[in-house]
Amino acid sequence: MECTEVTVLKGVGSQLAEKLLKLGIRTIQDLLFHLPLRYLDRTRISPLGGLQLHSHVVIEGEIKASDVVFGRRRSLMCRLQDGTGTVTLRFFHFTHAQKQRLAPGVRLRCFGETRRGASGIELYHPECEILEQTNPLPLEQTLTPVYPITEGITQQRLRSLTQQALEMLNSGATNTHLTELIPETLRQRLQQPPLTEAIAYLHHPPKEASVDLLLRGEHPHQQRLAFEELLAHHLSLLRIRQRTQAEKAPVLSSNSEIQQRFLRQLPFQLTAAQSRVIGEVSADIARPRPMLRLVQGDVGSGKTVVAALAALQTVANGFQAAIMAPTEILAEQHRRNMTQWLQPLGVETAWLTGRQKAAERRRQLQAIANAAAQVVIGTHALFQEEVEFANLGLIIIDEQHRFGVHQRLSLRQKGTKSGLQPHQLIMTATPIPRTLAMSAYADLDFSAIDELPPGRTPVTTVAIAGERRGQVIERVRLACREGRQAYWVCTLIEESELLEAQAAEATAEELGKALPDLTVGLLHGRMKPQEKEAAMAAFKAAELDLLVATTVIEVGVDVPNASLMIIENPERLGLAQLHQLRGRVGRGASASHCVLLYSSPLSQQSRERIKAMRETNDGFVIAEKDLRLRGPGEVLGTRQTGAIQLKIADLQRDAHLLHSIKMCAHQLLRDYPQQADALIQRWLGHNEHYANV
Repeated sequence: MECTEVTVLKGVGSQLAEKLLKLGIRTIQDLLFHLPLRYLDRTRISPLGGLQLHSHVVIEGEIKASDVVFGRRRSLMCRLQDGTGTVTLRFFHFTHAQKQRLAPGVRLRCFGETRRGASGIELYHPECEILEQTNPLPLEQTLTPVYPITEGITQQRLRSLTQQALEMLNSGATNTHLTELIPETLRQRLQQPPLTEAIAYLHHPPKEASVDLLLRGEHPHQQRLAFEELLAHHLSLLRIRQRTQAEKAPVLSSNSEIQQRFLRQLPFQLTAAQSRVIGEVSADIARPRPMLRLVQGDVGSGKTVVAALAALQTVANGFQAAIMAPTEILAEQHRRNMTQWLQPLGVETAWLTGRQKAAERRRQLQAIANAAAQVVIGTHALFQEEVEFANLGLIIIDEQHRFGVHQRLSLRQKGTKSGLQPHQLIMTATPIPRTLAMSAYADLDFSAIDELPPGRTPVTTVAIAGERRGQVIERVRLACREGRQAYWVCTLIEESELLEAQAAEATAEELGKALPDLTVGLLHGRMKPQEKEAAMAAFKAAELDLLVATTVIEVGVDVPNASLMIIENPERLGLAQLHQLRGRVGRGASASHCVLLYSSPLSQQSRERIKAMRETNDGFVIAEKDLRLRGPGEVLGTRQTGAIQLKIADLQRDAHLLHSIKMCAHQLLRDYPQQADALIQRWLGHNEHYANV
């Protein structure tokens, strides 16, 4: 049944099969796992005298009057009575035969939604059945499912196909059962119902079932399926980890002498958290199996130093390191830091971006291919086909959720020349909530840089309505007069570089006129690399008082003297992005402020985001809040979600299952490997290759 095509069902030809495919239904199993969104109660008759508005009801009564009325639209109106009250049935589309059938004196049973109409409570186009005196119609014995549907498939059709599939499931005939893949001892210890029982229940819950629990997805039978789905995802990531760890990687031994030389030239001391994480990474890459480590650290916690030391250890062992960043500005920041730190130690760097001139690009490609460049920094240009590494030993990916899965995979494949897999270090300043980390990144080891360097001041965040823009501009003037610098960030709903650039240009012009005594600079994604570099250098050298920018400054910009940030229309951004932007200030010793200049009226969700920004500077708290507000797909970044597209489970609602899932996954891999693989196949099928990174 797991692979039996839906075309075996009565009435499913190639056309209907194509429509079902739009719902993700190809097999009988897919159909059975296509669960109802909600349920209708057709198991009891509601007296007409007690009807409430906007509820789905089954009613019975006698037609007392039936007339065609002409208002703005012609309609057939029938007055139905049952001894407790009267209700109107209204039909805008009807035939002459229907009108004849719905005549006074006829007894009807109807199902529909109650609405407020011209004559009181009305039901528009209810489903109607004529009642025979001698042979009363039985009522439904279970709740009626309402499924997600698509064009060309009605609820009725889907219900009848699901009913056929359930009958096949219950018949016990060959190939028509769903294998129970969670071992019996485990299932009983977890006190879970059998799979077939859970599925049958969810398609046809008994009339006494708790509709509230079902609507919230918290019914034990729903939780049974959610558990199995999350377990399959977890198993697939652990399988990938097993496969990766079975491969060979270069042994990059620690070199304390070169590490000490590097640390002596730094103008600051490492924090205890940085030293701990450097130790974890160093031990990982000294082993003969590929490192897979995710380093999380809040904005400004010093992840770049961790990356530099890992790259240095790689180079000291005769291998190359590649550092990939999602934006040119962040890649440029890495280049500047790496050159400044590594060149005095005799390490050569190369630099690749999408906007380089052909001759410069050729020169850099040659240096990468012949190992003249030992550390290579760039944007997504790094994984293009013509880029060939001499001996890639370490890949460092910054802000990894901003890259698509395939992009990271193609970079990893560039290091497999010698039959060795490169080590992977993944860094993010967007803290990943614990629940997401346990499920979406189960194949990675974790390190957290959970303390900020000394001397950093917390940023005070205030929210100000757009009508007070004049006062905000005045505040910028005062801050800059006192010798500090400020950012003004423009955001747009459309993800269009052109429109964002135009908005930033217009804002820079407006602020230049309003603040003639200040030097105003501009930075956006459509500027040439040299122009961007010049603007950043001028701001860093304090030649500019105010930098008007788009969200390209979200990552990688470090100017300690900048202590004020204005974010226009913050309601258009997610919490993680707002937190990243705010992290551009508060990097020096002066008190820093972030002003959220919002447009009224705010939606409930925008209000909650702004409230969270005002209440905390802690990236991990913000990440949890962001997960609650936006859901896992958004937080991981849409391009990343190939790794975790859930049909039934919900990471927030079902987070309490993760502990048992972890325990269960390890036991399955150890004692029941075939069942583990069958579970992955059942829930992920062809999607498993996504996680192969």
